[in-house]
Amino acid sequence: MSPQGRSQGEYRSAQHEGSPVNAPLPTPATWTTGSTAAIKTGTWRAALALHVQAPSPCHAACPVHGDIAEWIGQARARDFHAAWLTLSRHNPLPAVIGRICHHPCESACNRAGYDEPLSICKLERCVGDLALEHGWAHAPAATPRVERVAVVGGGPSGLSAAYQLARRGFGVTLFEALPELGGLMRYGIPAYRLSRAVLDAEIARIVALGIDVRCGQAMDSPQALAELRASFDAVYLAYGARRQKRLPQLDYSRPWAVDGADYLARASGGAPPVLGARVVVVGGGSAALDVARSARRAGHQVTILALEAEADLPAQRDEVVEAREEGIALVDAALLRGVVESAAGLSLDCVRVRSDAGATRGRFTVTPLDGTAFTLEADAIVSAIGQDPDLAPLAGAVECTDRLLRTDAAGTTSAAGVWAGGDLTSTARFVSEAIGMGERAALAIERELNARVGTDTIPAPLDVQALVGLAAINLHYHPAQPRAAAQRLAVTQRLADGGEVQLGLAIEQALAEAARCFSCGTCTHCDQCITYCPDMAVQRVGNGYTVLTDYCKGCGVCVKECPTGSMTMQEELR
Repeated sequence: MSPQGRSQGEYRSAQHEGSPVNAPLPTPATWTTGSTAAIKTGTWRAALALHVQAPSPCHAACPVHGDIAEWIGQARARDFHAAWLTLSRHNPLPAVIGRICHHPCESACNRAGYDEPLSICKLERCVGDLALEHGWAHAPAATPRVERVAVVGGGPSGLSAAYQLARRGFGVTLFEALPELGGLMRYGIPAYRLSRAVLDAEIARIVALGIDVRCGQAMDSPQALAELRASFDAVYLAYGARRQKRLPQLDYSRPWAVDGADYLARASGGAPPVLGARVVVVGGGSAALDVARSARRAGHQVTILALEAEADLPAQRDEVVEAREEGIALVDAALLRGVVESAAGLSLDCVRVRSDAGATRGRFTVTPLDGTAFTLEADAIVSAIGQDPDLAPLAGAVECTDRLLRTDAAGTTSAAGVWAGGDLTSTARFVSEAIGMGERAALAIERELNARVGTDTIPAPLDVQALVGLAAINLHYHPAQPRAAAQRLAVTQRLADGGEVQLGLAIEQALAEAARCFSCGTCTHCDQCITYCPDMAVQRVGNGYTVLTDYCKGCGVCVKECPTGSMTMQEELR
């Protein structure tokens, strides 16, 4: 029973304070301060909200680890120059890559789980083309270095390494065996996929950083490699894979049997081999598609014979669709067993097969199917089943496997001062993969040369455990929108004049596509975390946000409301 003359509330308050029943009652603190700041509700929580910048899935999937959400955000704000600068941190060839990349970033895009993945590749092409249109150039290194690096190979990997090293101030000499730089991009990928004007302009911009270019000079022996090692502080090998794989069923001494790489090189030079009316191209990768489509433009009737089923072809799906549009026939899941030559031409003995992929890229099992034999008639056969690097110039100097030069993830070889990348070290055979390997090797070379003078400024590698998934994105802020439609040159026009088949996005189309980006893990400073926090525990500080630990109750509202997954909860252990 409460004492006489006191209310129930007064009695409880006095008892709580441990005061005698007749003592004066204290006034609650908020009545004297006039502010709830005195009540530190953060002591209630079990987890604390944090503002973070986390890598997006597209960033992790990108072979060059491009800062995709960042440059798309800059493009969305119409700051295309800033977008190009961000793009070119990792990729000096955005207009090239925007045309030919196999874009694994799009397969990883969170938007794919919502409506359709972002058209990242087309956006990259748009920014790259604007850079060429406006003549934007790379700034020279602020502080030149005394160290000199030799880069062997002027293809995408060599150009990437040369660019990254030159912009860091190193003296770079680029050796290329062929008359012009570009490697596969010039001598393998046809102009209808990659404009030579675009390729030339982006290469010239790299060379303008002060790179010493020496074309027509091959590193063709272990002695030549030894001379480079003695003359330079570091060597990067990226001379590609130019030794064509051949089919044992074909007699390559006959004029009707042609190597795919030779065909593409001659076609790119404007003088494709003269073949008969009917051409069969053996292979299912991008090179085979390039050969077939180039032969079609030369006026041939073309059939592609591929081991893989159409759904499993190594070539990009767009290439297959475009080839079919151009009247090229595809005979998939089939094996060439032999060829009979006669006055009427060639009769190809073929059989249907089942292909089972192996654990290693390029290694698979083929099983002929009984009762499925058939023949194809042709006048010439072009085999495009892949290429291997020539390892003879490295014999005894650098450790190799049966088909590749052996390196670690940074491109380090077994020889001191020598790094390598591109098709010389990998069977991936994608231009963007080669560019990424060139950058990683350049960073490793910088780290090594910095260590010699006692400094190291290389950033930490990507934390792939922190990727922002679709569940972290508040879809309320992202209405469903269709992906930018692919646009192609009309078939009659592309076959007539050899123009680029895939067309780019106009500015307004690019802006609409950029607006679809979730900006996964990259804050857009929308202030929704501030607006919705019930305890006013989130404050904006410069270009970021801080969470006041005294007041955050760990309710997670800011995390739920964040449109980009830039807020997260961290468990607190007390």
